[in-house]
Amino acid sequence: MSPPQPTAAVLNPPSHLQPIQFPTHEDAPDVSPSARIICELLVRVPPSTLEPALSAAAIFPTPALVEEVLRYSYNYPASAVKFFQWAGVGRKHAVGCWNLIVDLLGKNQLFEKMWEMLRAMRLEGAVNMAAFESAFGSYCTAKRVEDAVRCFDVLGEYGVEQDVVAVNSLLIAICKEEGMASKAMEFFDRVREKVPPDGETFTVLFERLEIEGDATKAQMLFEEMVLRIGLHPGNVRAYNALLITLMKGSNLDEALKCLNVMKGKNCLPGLRFFSFAIDILLKKKDSDNAMRVWEVMAGSGLIPSLVMCNAMVGLLTENKMIDDAFRILDEMPLHGVFPDASTYNMIFSCLIKNKSVRETSGIFEEMIKNEYMPTPSNCAMAISMFFDQDDPEMSVEVWNYMVDNGVRDLDASANELLLGLYSLGRFQELKSFSEDMLDRRVNIYDSTMEKLQVVMSKIRNRRTVGDTCENILKRRKA
Repeated sequence: MSPPQPTAAVLNPPSHLQPIQFPTHEDAPDVSPSARIICELLVRVPPSTLEPALSAAAIFPTPALVEEVLRYSYNYPASAVKFFQWAGVGRKHAVGCWNLIVDLLGKNQLFEKMWEMLRAMRLEGAVNMAAFESAFGSYCTAKRVEDAVRCFDVLGEYGVEQDVVAVNSLLIAICKEEGMASKAMEFFDRVREKVPPDGETFTVLFERLEIEGDATKAQMLFEEMVLRIGLHPGNVRAYNALLITLMKGSNLDEALKCLNVMKGKNCLPGLRFFSFAIDILLKKKDSDNAMRVWEVMAGSGLIPSLVMCNAMVGLLTENKMIDDAFRILDEMPLHGVFPDASTYNMIFSCLIKNKSVRETSGIFEEMIKNEYMPTPSNCAMAISMFFDQDDPEMSVEVWNYMVDNGVRDLDASANELLLGLYSLGRFQELKSFSEDMLDRRVNIYDSTMEKLQVVMSKIRNRRTVGDTCENILKRRKA
């Protein structure tokens, strides 16, 4: 089979490529002096008079110099070819130089000239897979996948084996382009019997299917993968892409089934999938499945991030799965991840809402010990809950902690403390705390103040009480 024959006959890139700018010697600070001189000639001197100018420069074109110049000459393909030809007079080019000129011509979509170079490489015995890998990529970038496939078909004529490396190189080139999953699958279907695929083959296809969101083909490809190569621990990227594609396609049950199959073979996806899956399940508020996925991840030895841990704790506490939340809290140090104030506050809040007095007291003490400050809103809820559950001393302890540690937002907690003391008839403490609160310029709410006035009138020394109450009212309004 003959290589593709484009219609272009002149050595200029197609017009639609003209705006593309490749790196030049002016962009690179570490260009050698000799390469800079030659690059300047390629820019300034017309291709028709370039060879005499190069000879006059009296710079010997070593292989390293030729490669350096070609790397910065992609914007000037006609001059680059002239330089390449001049540098090859009387000497053989290194393989790296051949590969660069093929790549340069392909990137400029000068495919006829590219094939001339490939044929010259064949005569020199310099053809290698890297040159055809470049050609694959150039054709696919130009949306000429069929020509790229024809390149693959003629590999044998150029002494390059049509093996799995070649297959994967073409698949990678196809799959880099948007909307090419179907083309990649067509090529795979065509060669899979002749060239047995490997893990990389499936990985490339899965990752393209993930981008295009084709869950149906991903599921079929997984079945093909299991039949042809089985499951192996090294194919983590493939497993990530497959499972994420299924979850994006709302195929949660299928994703979990595949995950269980992988787990049974001790071949699991990586943290990328687990992060994605947990995020999706959190948004769905699906705590049961989130916990199942979490347990698989934790058992695999992967190290979750603090963000992931906190997200799980948040979901579990929101769904009142406090035992599971505590388990994650306890296991975090085993993973090398340590809880922060946010972790503790979510658990603290859940315990308060569940009216778990003993556990709330315990986590409060642990937070103080580890210097993780409870939020003002949690403190206010805790004070109220402890009063309701007949543990006023803990309410006072929470308030004292807030005062001693300079918590700024005291208003809600202060009012909860006063209301709690009022409900228990502890009027002397109420009077003392209210005066201290006013000294601190705490805002005592109108509703609280109404009850306070009633309470003050019940204390024995009514005149003193009246004066105190009037004084509080005045200070509060000041």
